Amino acid sequence: MQRRYNLTHLILAIVVALGLTPLMIVVDTQAQIAFVSQRDGNPEIYVMDDNGKNQLRLTNNRDDDWSPSWSPDGKHIAFASQRDGNSEIYVMDADGRNPQNLTNNPNEDKYLSWSPDGERIAFSSWDGEVKNFVITFDIYVMDADGGNQLNLTNNPFDDRHPSWSADSERIAFASAREGHFRSKFGITDEIYVIDADGGNLQRLTKNRKNDWQPSWSPDGERIAFSSDRKGDFENFEIYVMDTDGGNQQKLTNHRGDDRSPSWSLDGERITFSSRRDGNFDIYVMDADGKNQLNITNNRHDDRYPSWFNSPFSVSAPSKKFTMWGWLKQVDR
Repeated sequence: MQRRYNLTHLILAIVVALGLTPLMIVVDTQAQIAFVSQRDGNPEIYVMDDNGKNQLRLTNNRDDDWSPSWSPDGKHIAFASQRDGNSEIYVMDADGRNPQNLTNNPNEDKYLSWSPDGERIAFSSWDGEVKNFVITFDIYVMDADGGNQLNLTNNPFDDRHPSWSADSERIAFASAREGHFRSKFGITDEIYVIDADGGNLQRLTKNRKNDWQPSWSPDGERIAFSSDRKGDFENFEIYVMDTDGGNQQKLTNHRGDDRSPSWSLDGERITFSSRRDGNFDIYVMDADGKNQLNITNNRHDDRYPSWFNSPFSVSAPSKKFTMWGWLKQVDR
């Protein structure tokens, strides 16, 4: 009787396993970081694993390509390019194929961020006017195909470096506005947030130096940014704060510039560019600033990292079998 019982369950287990075979996935995808490198003479878009391995050049253009931003599904990368004589927003497949121009502005479009819901891209755009004796950018949003471009800020000074909230409802950005402190370079930048329709503008930082390049965490609770609180554009460090501007904490402390933070999907690590070794390299660190590691070690500048993790990515070079039906993982 016991033998028949065990045989019945064995047969049942085999049937279930065969039925779930299409749902069995080998999780061996390495999380990737897109970045910009000048190792080929001018800025080009590269990708690599988040441990610095398998560095691959995606663009091959004699004009500058920079500021990459992943689509949430990992199938595309948006970026800025000067291949048409001025900076425009492009999108390409994640392997570098099929580049397409999304904007057609006779002036400048750059500094972009793809919304987490995949539907829109925020970017900075200059309309060609010189205001207050300087070139000034505004924050725009558009559909992911380039349609419905909308100016959100209309600021007579300067707005740059947009970053979407996790729910795609708000955008953090750096702005120079009346009422800020002034340095020898002009009005200082501060971090603001605004609704995706242009409403509910809120200032988050109030600093005598510059705060810019915000990056919203995947859980929506924190914003990383770079700040030159030691001097005017002389020594940027990476900071993190709550989304209301509270609990500002310094994560890096080095005489070389640390800039352009970008979060891992799990919110446990941050990648950034640093000039602490004489030129810019791509680094990763824990979200509390610990375990800072240079992952490119290239004698030419590597900058503007953008971290992408698919739902099946793993940070360590290990593999797991995932059986969705049984919600069970077995280390291989």
